[in-house]
Amino acid sequence: MKFLVTGSAGLIGSQTVKDLVQQNHTVFSCYHDQKPLQGIPTRLDLSDKKQIIQTLQETKPDRIIHLAAMTSVDLCETEKELATMINTKSTETLAREAAKQNTFFLYVSTDYVFDGVDGMRKEEDSTNPLGFYGKSKLEAEFSLKKLTSDWCIARTSTPFGIHHKKESFPLWVKKKLEVKNEIPVLIDQFTSPTYVPNLSKMLIEIAVRQIVGLIHVSGATRISRYALAELIAEKLNLDKKLLIPTKMNTMNWNAQRPKDSSLDVSLANEILNEKPQGIEQSLRSLLLELEK
Repeated sequence: MKFLVTGSAGLIGSQTVKDLVQQNHTVFSCYHDQKPLQGIPTRLDLSDKKQIIQTLQETKPDRIIHLAAMTSVDLCETEKELATMINTKSTETLAREAAKQNTFFLYVSTDYVFDGVDGMRKEEDSTNPLGFYGKSKLEAEFSLKKLTSDWCIARTSTPFGIHHKKESFPLWVKKKLEVKNEIPVLIDQFTSPTYVPNLSKMLIEIAVRQIVGLIHVSGATRISRYALAELIAEKLNLDKKLLIPTKMNTMNWNAQRPKDSSLDVSLANEILNEKPQGIEQSLRSLLLELEK
């Protein structure tokens, strides 16, 4: 099949492109600045509506996996216009063009569409984003729901894995503890950390099978940042005493974050062959990958 993947040089995108290439699909790897390592490098500026339409008309993909986004939660709060253009408007343009071409459109959204008052949110639970990042992603979800074509919204939470530029939370904890640095870690923020190779396989399965609708594809474990850091320290025999319990209200953030944005993955467990992994299994896989 012909796939078009946006954000293909990012943490999730680079893994997804790699997995698709291994499965012998043709992959148009869309990027803005940083050229992707695999697939057919395809430059795409998400602020340029004409270019988006032209790229889709030239490549004519069978499936689109839309991962590119402005993900800095604090930056979205101060640069609302840019966040709207990148996260909302470009998604709408891509989805409209996909609908014209009868191309299946998979949009990767976020746990930050919820307010975090209660965790383990299901697909049908009501949304209420606290910050502009979540709002801009939710607006994009709404724009898809107006389309009649085949689309899927896949929400995920706290992706982590190995990337040559982006350092995700477990690797940051490992690096700091190895040099005996004390690190403040939140005890009152809960998410569903998602191992990127597991996420990539779930996304590819959704796209190949054209699973339509809304689905939560995150890790299967609800855990606090602090408990996750403790687990990492235990597995690597590093000093847990260097972890300083910290609360969210002490953080100097521009944007408000949800306290508990963990996701219920029952639906993914039920319908996908690639099941959401628990945190123990994910960390084991990550450490094996690091050894290699």
